[in-house]
Amino acid sequence: MPKILIIEDDAAFCQMLQKFLTKKEFEVIISFNAEEGKKKFKNDTFDLVITDLRLPNYDGIQLLSEIKAINPKTPVIVMTGYAEVSSAVNAMKKGAFDYISKPFTPEEIVMVINNALEQKNTSLDGLKSTPTVKEKQSHKEENKAVQSGSISGISDASKKLNEYIKLVAPTDMSILITGESGTGKEVTAKAIHDNSKRKDFNFIAVDCGAIPKEIATSEFFGHVKGSFTGAIEDKIGHFEAANKGTLFLDEIGNLSYENQIQLLRALQERKIKRVGSTKEISVDVRVITATNEDLIDAVEKGTFREDLYHRINEFSIETPSLQERSEDLILFADFFLDKANKSLDKKVLGLSDETEAVFRKYHWPGNLRELQNVIKRSVLLTNGDYIDTIVLPKELFEPSKKVVGENFSKDAYEKEQILRALKETNFNKSKAAKLLQITRKTLYNKINHYNLDL
Repeated sequence: MPKILIIEDDAAFCQMLQKFLTKKEFEVIISFNAEEGKKKFKNDTFDLVITDLRLPNYDGIQLLSEIKAINPKTPVIVMTGYAEVSSAVNAMKKGAFDYISKPFTPEEIVMVINNALEQKNTSLDGLKSTPTVKEKQSHKEENKAVQSGSISGISDASKKLNEYIKLVAPTDMSILITGESGTGKEVTAKAIHDNSKRKDFNFIAVDCGAIPKEIATSEFFGHVKGSFTGAIEDKIGHFEAANKGTLFLDEIGNLSYENQIQLLRALQERKIKRVGSTKEISVDVRVITATNEDLIDAVEKGTFREDLYHRINEFSIETPSLQERSEDLILFADFFLDKANKSLDKKVLGLSDETEAVFRKYHWPGNLRELQNVIKRSVLLTNGDYIDTIVLPKELFEPSKKVVGENFSKDAYEKEQILRALKETNFNKSKAAKLLQITRKTLYNKINHYNLDL
């Protein structure tokens, strides 16, 4: 029976967790403060430690370091509160096996515990050496990622997106993904494919905005040799290449009206003809489309076919902006940092405190794509262990033109930030207050001050 030490100052929560884990056949010892927990850990043998990062009169990261100093082989899972991603990432770098954000479900904590114990047993069997900080980060990323290899995030907006992905992936419904540029629409499409019954077949991504009107038919449906000037050999089109798999059409609003008609016909009949051929070819393709334009407006203007719009929009998903996923910012930054280190053969450990502060203040109009580019550029320019502000691009220090204009007052800005936090937390005032880093009472006062009708 695995033996677990829980260090948590919330006595009621700690005892509830102890009772639940005991029913799951774990032996659980509890402690309500850091000193007592450290003493119990030193005098006994535990298979796993679960500790809160916020403990009264004690730094959670320091406690983690002290536990690892006593026995580095014992995995430690840290519990974090709402919007404490940076602390969790820091804990991972200091040796924590994993973290879990409150509130969590019973299934989540059991899964994380089992992962930790399995990793510990594997290491003890000599099949795997003690993981490095980066290996632990990689493990963390795998736990939090969809199969496409991207971080899923812990914000309410990210959780909602992932729920939609899991809900629609097993079906064959046509999906329209909307959202601002750079929010990861192709990553979302790939995640749907990777979680579907088509995952063992091709995922073909096509940028409709990059295909000239004149060759779009050939690109989609292929051609036979000699069908037009330059057709020197038979060519398979995107539909055939994606047969039994998924065809992702990005920026579908850029297709010409003529190409829209051809696409609609292919989707309705599930048959295509190569250019220059009379032979019909049956295709079994799931189509996922994406746009950052308002297709309903395009339909009203007559530039996008209404029947095609309804054909591709059996289910719609909106990818949230990075501002809407502010809790995930440092988690995403750390993920991109790891990718940049591998790509550039560097060993940068993280962001300096000053850089993290700049990141949190910036509005990220380019969303995840911009964040990834900034991280990669900064890693390239960094010679030390941490990314400092001196290597950041100058636009990160400029005020947001989207929210701070000549006629935009401080009160208006604060009101917008409060509304955004409330929407992001589904109007949970306690969570919104933590996200805004103010007390719940202060939030209520500001809601009354701005006459926000909630």
